[in-house]
Amino acid sequence: MPRYKWENFTSANGLPDNHVFSVLVDGDRIWAATENGVGLYENGKWKVFTPADGLAHRAVLSLALDKRTGDVWAGTMGGLSRISAGRIDTFTQLNSGLSNDVVYGVAVQGEYIWTATAAGASRYNTRTGQWSLFNERNTPMYEIWTYAVTVGPDKVYYAVWGGGVLEYDIATERWKDYNDPDGETEIVLFKDQGLIHEITTSVSYVDKILWVATYFGDSRYDGRNWHNFLTKDSGLPSNFTNQVKALDANRAWFSTDKGLAYYDGTNWAVYRPNLKTGAPEMYVRDAEGNVTNVPVETAPAHNYVLGIDFQGDDIWVATAKGLSHGIRQK
Repeated sequence: MPRYKWENFTSANGLPDNHVFSVLVDGDRIWAATENGVGLYENGKWKVFTPADGLAHRAVLSLALDKRTGDVWAGTMGGLSRISAGRIDTFTQLNSGLSNDVVYGVAVQGEYIWTATAAGASRYNTRTGQWSLFNERNTPMYEIWTYAVTVGPDKVYYAVWGGGVLEYDIATERWKDYNDPDGETEIVLFKDQGLIHEITTSVSYVDKILWVATYFGDSRYDGRNWHNFLTKDSGLPSNFTNQVKALDANRAWFSTDKGLAYYDGTNWAVYRPNLKTGAPEMYVRDAEGNVTNVPVETAPAHNYVLGIDFQGDDIWVATAKGLSHGIRQK
């Protein structure tokens, strides 16, 4: 299991705000979406973008990188902003085709920018300037509170709060939904029958495998079979998951309210400050359920984890009380 030396950033050393909703790795540059603007960490220094610079709103919920242009897209509580070579353009309900100004998620698929908003999904064509809206009228979305979006070469997936998962097939332009077969209950009647819960918070689609985070456990779907993860039968430290981010078909990271968890397809590792003492903690759980504590000297800034991104072998972690950089130890 990977071990990390953790360095933590807070408002005391330049982070715009300690509440970090999302983190984005852009080569050597690190972007942090916070309660009080976007922070850009470059060459050991922080630069901050706020509404005074043209940002749509001070509370920034999501970030996405357009690798073709280098533009960074920021979903905020007051619209969608594009940070392009220092210049900021903002899209709102009033000046564009954005569904709603509360933008929980944003993702880039070629020339399209997909957004997850409090009133459905929007897609912006950066080449033509055209907007497309997706909601309960033209998709199987019976809840329109879209919470997160992920794109792959062939599919786009939305986490719909209280409405499961929505799938868009890029080739056929058709929509499909996945829901919890047990309904809205917190009791899992049939373990791997389908999506674990309707209240989805995050989706990650890598190597044709869909990973879904909910507030009641996590799911993995290979296109035919579902596999669900709960604290009682996995190494998840909590069923309350804010984000899932996959590395490949078998490996994924889970941001929970009780620490950061890593799954390699067989074993689990958890990284956090101890819930009682606050001391740095790492433990590993094997396939048989045996738990081993690993001595460590550092931990992520807080156990309430909201997001993660990868920088080579290193990881960056957004928490409720700071941003953490996990430096992989050989």
